[in-house]
Amino acid sequence: MSEKKQLQVEAICNGSVIDHIPAGQGIKILKLFHLLDTRQRITVGLNLPSAALGSKDLIKVENTQLTADQANQLALFAPQATVNIIEDFKVVTKHQLELPGEIVGVFACPNSNCISHREPVRSRFGVRSTQGEVRLKCHYCEKSFTKEIVSEAF
Repeated sequence: MSEKKQLQVEAICNGSVIDHIPAGQGIKILKLFHLLDTRQRITVGLNLPSAALGSKDLIKVENTQLTADQANQLALFAPQATVNIIEDFKVVTKHQLELPGEIVGVFACPNSNCISHREPVRSRFGVRSTQGEVRLKCHYCEKSFTKEIVSEAF
């Protein structure tokens, strides 16, 4: 008996697909990484079935191609995610994510006394992973935070 495979989310002609996002992280990624600011059509799938994860989230952004650097910033919240660049309905590039050494312009520093809140500078954090725990260190005030605290301050 043949098994029918049906797309649960419509294919896009050109753009980026962020796949294998842990369930429950899709909306956070949309907000934190300003994907809604693109003014392009965005398709979001939440709690989709996944053989590898059990369930997953998925984001498709039309007419927007994420760079490898942008894709790697997603590794903070979705380390197993992949970012596929689509052209003419075909995957032309597939980014396997790696935790970046630095994240710029995504999060505000949770330290209310940090100069980044009063000066016109982009936020900048060094990223360190020690024994599975990811910490972000603000470039300006040099305070270190967990990824959860930084994302909540957003």
